[in-house]
Amino acid sequence: MSSPAPSARVKTLLAFDFGTQRIGIATGQRITATARPLNPIKARDGVPDWDVLQRIIDEWQPDAFVVGLPLNMDGTASDMSRRAKKFAGRLEGRFHRPSFTHDERLSSYEAKGMVIAQGGSRDFGNNSVDGIAAQLILESWMAAWPLNAAPAHE
Repeated sequence: MSSPAPSARVKTLLAFDFGTQRIGIATGQRITATARPLNPIKARDGVPDWDVLQRIIDEWQPDAFVVGLPLNMDGTASDMSRRAKKFAGRLEGRFHRPSFTHDERLSSYEAKGMVIAQGGSRDFGNNSVDGIAAQLILESWMAAWPLNAAPAHE
């Protein structure tokens, strides 16, 4: 995976909230520091339909990927964080774009809170918050790596 500091050329991003059954996706722009959720994609034991993912990448043309890293509350790696890192590496290898990981502790919890606060359904099994979680991951990553703070040279 890529070094932690993104290039100034990285402007359009796709972010992922990795899961074993669904993978949340969001798109964002570093120029405006905004992100929006997309529909999640199904996964089988963490493996997405790569053809579906290819179509999403073709549509959005991201410069890079951000994958949420579900660390334990004490900051140590979990089984899911190891799997998310592997997914990030596969994205980079398959699609030849840099892939960054970002701490996503409590992003799904925060996404559920946002939906409830807006009067949305509490049936999260049928009403996924994975895209919103991916949006929160991407917004947090962009706040940590604003475009004007990126290295000027590679």
